[in-house]
Amino acid sequence: MTEKFKTIFDVKSSLISLYIALTVPIPFITSEELKETSLLLFILGLFLIINITSDYVETCENKICYKTSFISKFFGKKNWEIYWKEIKSIKSFQTSQGSKVFYFVNEKGKNLLVPQRIENFDVFLDRINEKTSISTEGISYISPLWTYKFLTWLSVFMITGEIFLFWARYYQY
Repeated sequence: MTEKFKTIFDVKSSLISLYIALTVPIPFITSEELKETSLLLFILGLFLIINITSDYVETCENKICYKTSFISKFFGKKNWEIYWKEIKSIKSFQTSQGSKVFYFVNEKGKNLLVPQRIENFDVFLDRINEKTSISTEGISYISPLWTYKFLTWLSVFMITGEIFLFWARYYQY
């Protein structure tokens, strides 16, 4: 049976809402001759950020597959797959922000990053444990989920402020 694990909604929404909050004012503050170009570039950027946040993981009886979009591949992210029987260990590394990232290590010593921003992460970890007999205790999301929710709400607050300021500037009576 194949299972699909998509990127967590909170991660996607935080990145998309932050992009909108930071770039939506640009078409309104650019000169008249650049308004159409900046609006077109805003839409293109929105398409890119939605596409880039659409990576997912698939598991089946034999392997784990990490799938990226064409756009992600263009920017250097690669699809990968590893068979359950090839996974010999999982090692961790401390990040500069204080969290941990984890890597699958295969028979040849090749490292593949364990996806840590996917839905149903506990089910994914159970699948790893079940198929490899490697303990997944201590593996968690790369950062707490509240940070993504906070970033989303902060971005929504920024967008609301931008809308209010736009309204106040152009609809004064």
